[in-house]
Formats: sequence, structure tokens, C-alpha cells
Amino acid sequence: MHELDAIDRKILTLLQEDCRITMQELSAQVGLSASPCHRRVRMLEESGVIVRHVAIVDQAAIGLHVSVFISIKLERQKEEDLERFAKAISGWEEVLECYLMTGARDYLLRVVARDLAAYETFLKTKLTRLDGIASIESSFALSQVKYSIALPVQGAAGRG
Repeated sequence: MHELDAIDRKILTLLQEDCRITMQELSAQVGLSASPCHRRVRMLEESGVIVRHVAIVDQAAIGLHVSVFISIKLERQKEEDLERFAKAISGWEEVLECYLMTGARDYLLRVVARDLAAYETFLKTKLTRLDGIASIESSFALSQVKYSIALPVQGAAGRG
């Protein structure tokens, strides 16, 4: 396990803001020369703190205008039922996030679609065809108030 120091946290904050920042810009902003900064970034990648570098695409700009949060209740919560559900939905590109939950529902999914007809197709051809689902409750997002994938690394206590 890698213990993050203040420089590591600053590197992570800056990379979350712009992963295309040059090593020279990054090193200048964290107060290191390029070589030690590059070693730290590589070590953060190798230790699994940095999982990957991605481009964030605007959902509406590519025609995905509908966001749906779906609560799923399974008929049974046995391990094999949970694993079967997780395996099935993990291959569906419409599902951006899926969480195993506590409380009245077993799973919470975030799904995107072009429009209501595309969501209805997803629901009918994929979700409702899974065995073991007791109920499905869909909630449509009217607008997005906040969206971030950047973790608050400056205030985090560390890994583990």
C-alpha cells in the first residue's frame, strides 16, 4: 500500500483536472523537477492509485439526452443471484454505474439513453429479461446539478 504525501495529493488533484497536462507543467506546479515528478506519477500508476487516464465526453453532445436511475430488487439475495445480476449488467454499455446497496433495494444503476424510446428498448430487451428480478423502479433525471469524477484527494486520509 502506498501512503500518499502532500505532493502525491497535489499530483492527483492536477491530473484529475487535466490528465493531458505536460510533465513539465505538472512538475512546476507541485514544486519538483520533471524526473522525480514522472517517477511519482509512474509509482501512483503501478500501485493502482491511478487506474487509467480518460477523456470525459459530454453526454448531451453525443445525443444521450436521458439519464435514468434504476432501483432493482432481486427475488433472492443469495451470492449466486447477486453475481449473476452483476455479470449480466456489466456488459451493457448503457449502464454507466451499478452499486450493490443496503436498504430496501439491492442495486442502484445509472443508465443513459438517446430518448425515452431507447430507454424503453433497453428495459424490455435487457433488464426485464433477467431472471430473479422482483421489481424495477426507474427515476428520470430532469437536470444535472453537479457532476464530477474527481475525488477529493486533498482531504482524504490515505488509502486503506
